[in-house]
Amino acid sequence: MSKNIAESTFREIPLEKGFFVLKFQNDTEQTELYNKDIDSSYIQIHYCVKGNCKFHFNNNSYTFNVLDKHAIFLYNPQQKLPINLEILPKTSLISVLISIEKFHSLFSKEASYIPFLSENNKNRKYYDNTEIKSNVLLVLQQIFAADSHSSIKDLYIKGKTYELLSLHFDSGENTNDEYCPFLVDDKEILKIRKAKDIIISKMSEPPTLQELANEVGLNLKKLKEGFKQIYGDTVYSFLFDYKMEHARKLLESNQYNVNEVGLQVGYSTSSHFIAAFKKKFGTTPKQYIMNSLQ
Repeated sequence: MSKNIAESTFREIPLEKGFFVLKFQNDTEQTELYNKDIDSSYIQIHYCVKGNCKFHFNNNSYTFNVLDKHAIFLYNPQQKLPINLEILPKTSLISVLISIEKFHSLFSKEASYIPFLSENNKNRKYYDNTEIKSNVLLVLQQIFAADSHSSIKDLYIKGKTYELLSLHFDSGENTNDEYCPFLVDDKEILKIRKAKDIIISKMSEPPTLQELANEVGLNLKKLKEGFKQIYGDTVYSFLFDYKMEHARKLLESNQYNVNEVGLQVGYSTSSHFIAAFKKKFGTTPKQYIMNSLQ
């Protein structure tokens, strides 16, 4: 199927049974939303060729924020991972969805090079977030340009998608280091969620990253990597956004003045709070309140 909304385009291209490609191109100034049910037998690889997009999972309990020229790899045989996607303005995205059965038929000889295909890992989930290599990016751009190939464009896209997968899982010398996906297990997810709850509860005086890691029982590297995988941002960047949103809601309630709101979200001086609020929203707290009353 294919649809056009203003300058936003979407196309779903079935290649074979259990194997298809999604092409998104949002050239508008608005965020586009896309939802699709995907069962647990599918591997998902999402390539953000340009711009920024966000994937929400488990009823928005965690988010993958896919940045410009980055790709995420998702596989969870234990539960469904339906696509709940925000495609931000000026964003181009290609998604490859392939059943594990079809994937095995393509890469059975390369199983030793692809960690999640091993016997020990076949029932475990893998999430990965990597920068798109230049040779992969070239193929993605060719897939986007495929509309110029008239009647054979679907066959052309099929061939390019095979090439895309072969490059993504290239079994060169550095494959294991580069493509062994970062594994987030259920226990680690609970610890990272606990870390999020701690920084929110202590947002006026947040702990250091090392203190936070010690409190939830993770090493510093896993805390930082896992937090970014689940919430799509660094710990302190996430906290900054949360504090500003909380401050905005307090201001809208009209129960507190600017100084009181600043203190509640951890700013000892009003000037620092005003600067932070303006950085986030492009206006001062006082101007925001005046505009909200109009």
